[in-house]
Amino acid sequence: MEMVRKKLNQAIAADVNTIGRIAAVPTILQVVARTTGMRFVAIARVTDDSWTACAVHDLIDFGMKPHDQLELEATICNEVRQQHQPVIFGHASADACWSAHPLPKHYGFESYTSIPIFRSDGKLFGTLCALDPEPRNLDDPNILKTLELFAQLIAAHFESEERLAQSGTDLLAAHDVAKLREQFIAVLGHDLRNPLQAIMMGAEMLRLSNLGASAKRTVARIDHSCARMAGLISDVLDFARGRLGGGIPVSLRKDEELAEQLRDVVNELRMAHPGREVNLKLKINQPVTCDGRRIAQLLGNLISNAMQHGAPDRPIEVQARCTSKIFELSVCNAGAPIAAVKRTQLFQPFTRSNFDEPSPGLGLGLYIGAEIAKAHRGTLELQCSDETSTCFRLTIPIRQAAR
Repeated sequence: MEMVRKKLNQAIAADVNTIGRIAAVPTILQVVARTTGMRFVAIARVTDDSWTACAVHDLIDFGMKPHDQLELEATICNEVRQQHQPVIFGHASADACWSAHPLPKHYGFESYTSIPIFRSDGKLFGTLCALDPEPRNLDDPNILKTLELFAQLIAAHFESEERLAQSGTDLLAAHDVAKLREQFIAVLGHDLRNPLQAIMMGAEMLRLSNLGASAKRTVARIDHSCARMAGLISDVLDFARGRLGGGIPVSLRKDEELAEQLRDVVNELRMAHPGREVNLKLKINQPVTCDGRRIAQLLGNLISNAMQHGAPDRPIEVQARCTSKIFELSVCNAGAPIAAVKRTQLFQPFTRSNFDEPSPGLGLGLYIGAEIAKAHRGTLELQCSDETSTCFRLTIPIRQAAR
C-alpha cells in the first residue's frame, strides 16, 4: 500500500514513543485481534491533518509500522475525528452505507472498526483501529463495548506514562539544581573567603608597621569590617547548607568542655559591648553529646539578637543546665515582647524579631539557630513569660548517637 512518509513533528513523535513504552499495548492489540477476528490492529495518533501509527499488530502484512503516516482525508478515522463516534462494520461490500465508500476498496478490507481514544480532558488523542480483508461478524454489541473499554485503558496508560516521563524530567532538573547548589556553596566557602582572608592578612601587616594614629584607626575599621563580612559569609553559607543542602552539618560527640565554650562566647560579647550587662548561670555537670562549636554559634546569635532588640538598660540573662535527659540553654532579655502575628515568621530566613526597626545583618541568626537545633534533634522556641520580656530556649537530648 502507498503511504505518505514525512517528518513527524516533535509532539507527535513524542506521543508515538510514549505509546511504545507502554508494556500492556502489545497484549491489548492481540486481545482486540482475537475478539474481533481481524488480523490488523493499530493504535493511531490522529490530528487535524494526519494519521500516525503508534503501535501495530499485523498478521496480514499490511505494510504499516509505528511512525508511518497517512493523510487524514485518506482514512475513515477522519470521520471519527469529526463526529467523535466509533465506526464499525463487518462486511463492507454488503453494507448499504459502506459498499459505495472508496476507502474499503482502496485499502482492500471488508471488516473494519475505529474507536476514538479520548484523554481525560475530553480531547481526542487518536483511534484504536482494526481491519481485515475478510468479512467478520461484528454485530454483537458486546464487541463494541469491549473495544471502547480498551480505548479507555489505552488512554489511562498513556497519561500515566506521560506523568512518569515528566517525573523523570523533574528528577533531572532537580539534579541540575543540586549541581548549581554545590557551585553556590563552593563560591561562598572558597571564592569569597579567600580574598577576605588576604585583606585581613594585609591589615595585620599594616598594624604591625609603624603607623600614625589616623592610619591605626583606619586599620581598626578595616579589621571590624572584615570581621563583619566574615560573619555575613558564614551566615549565608549556613543558610545555603540549611535551606538548599539538606540541613546544617554538625559533628556530634561527647563534649566535656561545653561550659567553657559558652563562657568564652559570653565574655567575647561583653568585651565587644562594654555597656551591656550579660549575666551567665551554668549548671552543666555532665558531658553533652553535641557540636560544641555550633551550640556556641547559636548562643552568640541569640545574645546578639537580644542586644539588638532588648532594652539596653536591662541585663540579658543566659542560663544553661543539664537534666538526666536534656540540655537546656536560654537567653532572655527585657523589652517590648514580640507581637503574636510576627512570631510565626520569626525563624524564617531574612526576618528579624523586630520587623519595624532597621538593623545590621541579614536576618539569618534565628533561622540558623533553629537549623542548628534541628541538626541536634532538638528545638529552639520563643517563650514570652510576661509582657515585658522575651526568652529563646534551646532543648536538645543530652545523649544521642555520635555522628
